[in-house]
Amino acid sequence: MQNQQILLASRPAGEPTVDNFRLVETPVPALADGQVLVRHHYLSLDPYMRGRMNDGKSYAQPQPLDAVMIGGTVGEVVESRHPGFAAGDAVVGMGGWQQYSVVDATQLGMLRKVDTTHIPLAAYLGAVGMPGVTAWVGLTQIIAPKEGETVVVDAASGAVGSAVGQLAKARGCRVVGLAGGADKCAYVMDELGFDACIDYRQHPDLKSMLRALKEAAPNGIDGHFENVGGLILDAVMLRMNAFGRIAFCGMIAGYNGEPIPMANPSLILVSRLKLQGFIVSEHMNLWPQALKELGTMVATGKLKYRETVAQGLAAAPEAFLGLLKGRNFGKQLVKLV
Repeated sequence: MQNQQILLASRPAGEPTVDNFRLVETPVPALADGQVLVRHHYLSLDPYMRGRMNDGKSYAQPQPLDAVMIGGTVGEVVESRHPGFAAGDAVVGMGGWQQYSVVDATQLGMLRKVDTTHIPLAAYLGAVGMPGVTAWVGLTQIIAPKEGETVVVDAASGAVGSAVGQLAKARGCRVVGLAGGADKCAYVMDELGFDACIDYRQHPDLKSMLRALKEAAPNGIDGHFENVGGLILDAVMLRMNAFGRIAFCGMIAGYNGEPIPMANPSLILVSRLKLQGFIVSEHMNLWPQALKELGTMVATGKLKYRETVAQGLAAAPEAFLGLLKGRNFGKQLVKLV
């Protein structure tokens, strides 16, 4: 049986291109005891992968060259030599950019069985997966909003941002989103139920962005979930209330090596702000609690999400580059089966 894989062929200098990736075909190895063979149905594409392509110091080891690109996957067990898994089981794991993966199921947390009765398989890569848990952890543990407070989130129509806003609404907050384009903003307000949405493309400078934020958040901002950095962060900080909290999840504005200066760091002191970065994989103890709330909300239709699906493994590099430019709408997936 043959397996198709996409490897990281070279590290990008600045903006990544399709030439940084290579598609190869290799035979699927025979299973050893404790191993499980998974056929992937969907592959997750996420902004963090851009950081892994670099060789610099970061919170995670760089993606090795000439190895299968890292990535979350959902699929079906084809064959198992582990008592905990059987052929036909629906599973979620980190199988990477390939059609099949051989997983050592004796290692805890490598593979998780999921129930697709009320929750679609693909949702375990988005709303009821790593992005949803990321939203939950940043919101509940760092921003910790109280009813009536104002929470802002950028990249609001994306997999993480859309969940942040809906979780904050469920906690009685006023929620303001930022997204690129009128259609994304309409979705954020009409479908996801945010109170306001700012199209950042209409506000290219600080003065204009501040005006928009003042209108959308007249009582100031108590909590901000940061996915982008740069101009938006500068504007938000000027509107933060005393003792405001900012959860740093991503800084996509600097993913290609651009510096992201902060215009007014003195505001951290003046407004007694709490700024905290976090990585969702360092909070495994919270995942069950987070997944319980997210799963219940998705199953009952209270948490809405949207997916952009590219077809076939070969489409993954282009889809990934599009994600980094905001061409996707909601969660970016690659359908493999």
